[in-house]
Amino acid sequence: MNVHFFDNSEANGHLAPREEVKIERLEVTPYPDRYRIFIEVDVTPFAERPNLLLVAHDDNDHIVGELNVIGTMHPKMEFTMHIRGQDDPAGVYTLTAELFYETRNPPQDHQMVAFTIPQVDTP
Repeated sequence: MNVHFFDNSEANGHLAPREEVKIERLEVTPYPDRYRIFIEVDVTPFAERPNLLLVAHDDNDHIVGELNVIGTMHPKMEFTMHIRGQDDPAGVYTLTAELFYETRNPPQDHQMVAFTIPQVDTP
């Protein structure tokens, strides 16, 4: 009996060694309520499970959300992050993703993406 934990179809059966694992895609979409964001992260299909740190900052560089992923089992991930400490979340933000194994200093790979939470629509 074979038990498969990974979908190797996208990688044609190749799982990258840890030194080749990178963040391949990072996308952020604000939810209509404006206090949450939908995050999509794709990493290289891997042989050893990596860690991720996702941090959202406002335009004053204050941390408004943080998420730690320890030893992910999936190369394609989706998360919902709440925007904290904002009376009105409208504005420009950045989301930073760091991929690492034992240490984040320095991370093995990192990406940053900017996103905007719109003003509330008034009738």
